[in-house]
Amino acid sequence: MGKRTGRDAHKFINALKNTLNEHIPFFTSDDLPHYADALLEAYGEWYTPPRRGTRGPRPAPRKRPPADLCYAVVIKERDRSRVVQVTTRLIYGTDEQLHCLLKSSPVSTTVNTSGVERNNLTIRQSSRRLGRKVNAFSKKRAYLEYQLELAFAYYHFCCPHRGLRQRLPQPLPTKNGKGSPKKWRPVTPAIAAGFTDHVWTIDELLSFHVPPRSQWE
Repeated sequence: MGKRTGRDAHKFINALKNTLNEHIPFFTSDDLPHYADALLEAYGEWYTPPRRGTRGPRPAPRKRPPADLCYAVVIKERDRSRVVQVTTRLIYGTDEQLHCLLKSSPVSTTVNTSGVERNNLTIRQSSRRLGRKVNAFSKKRAYLEYQLELAFAYYHFCCPHRGLRQRLPQPLPTKNGKGSPKKWRPVTPAIAAGFTDHVWTIDELLSFHVPPRSQWE
């Protein structure tokens, strides 16, 4: 959560890097230039360019993107707030890397931002405080953070997703055999990730005792 500034972009990329292993994922975003600077700062490798000639000061050390960093952006051209053209541009990496990553991707074969846009829409639908042109906005940033944490927890633990549901080996009768048989097992993202084995209720979510942070580190 933050603004579209260089400072917040660096905070976001650093936080993302700290939650991942040494593998560098394939990055895509809109054409906000701060992301390229933040990725170079977080993943870049220091090197000293060779000196040109015999006079003048030696080049200062600088960072360059590692060989396995691939980053592409989506550029949307607008005319009176309407998108009239969409193009892509490769910032870091090679065309061969981009082709291989898109070919092996399980979610998309083109450079786009549909994943994060879908996530943003889901958050706005789950939290009235983020709805556009509403009077339910948070007066303080801390209150917005608390509300978003609750919305994220509900989304992952309490809300079954149709795309994750699992077909039961045998349909289960309902209403003593008078209702439609139950054919699917509801699955939440937390169940799919192996964090729990059932759909949580709101009471269970709100009464869950969070372990001390010292046990997470």
